[in-house]
Amino acid sequence: MDALKNRVALVTGSSSGIGAEVARLFAQHGAHVAVHGRNAETVAHVRDAIAWEGGTAMGVVADVTRFAEIERMRCDVERQLGPIEVLVANAGGNPSLPRPVDEMSEDDWRAAVDANLTATFLTLRSVLPGMKQRRRGTIITISSAAARRPHAASPVAYAAAKAGIQILTQDVALQAGPFGVRANCIAPETILTERNRQRIPEPQQRTLAEQHPLKRLGTPDDVARAALYLASDEASWISGVVFDVAGGAVTV
Repeated sequence: MDALKNRVALVTGSSSGIGAEVARLFAQHGAHVAVHGRNAETVAHVRDAIAWEGGTAMGVVADVTRFAEIERMRCDVERQLGPIEVLVANAGGNPSLPRPVDEMSEDDWRAAVDANLTATFLTLRSVLPGMKQRRRGTIITISSAAARRPHAASPVAYAAAKAGIQILTQDVALQAGPFGVRANCIAPETILTERNRQRIPEPQQRTLAEQHPLKRLGTPDDVARAALYLASDEASWISGVVFDVAGGAVTV
């Protein structure tokens, strides 16, 4: 249980859902974790839960679409925990309903791109220089199965932003690899976070599960364990990969 012993990990968007599970699992495996979100109360809840389990964690609040706030957050983390060795750029989401491209507003497009692609870029822009200088670091970004296959009912702006995250991650892997920094991307399919359990009726959950060869939907723990592997030395020769956590539903 010490795969990340004493390593400092920043997990953005970790006040709930997948990010919270990643933060919790990393702490269980010895990491000193910075829990991030936009709401101080939910951040504190995850931080306190990690501490109650015996882990080391701090909470940070920042808007990751604003570089100045990310820089402040990074400085706070490094001042309290030490240099960031593992970054999971998880913050994001789908802020608008799916609709045809010609019916999509400019605001909807910009909201999805900013919340996902821009937020990931700005976070990398802040953390990557220190990793390159120290010649050590691991970056994990989060895409989506929506970016791995086209679909007429796709949330287009969200899918495009997540596809952008994939190529951004692979470019970073090529640019930063000579400095000892690895970068990989996880692309989950439908994950039964607490929010999705409430939002998706159980009959629809069963229908969606049947569309996966493994006949179930994913859990936050499925994604967290993939992140743990990619962050650990067990994956020390893996970089530039888009890692599908999709129950067999995506076979790119």
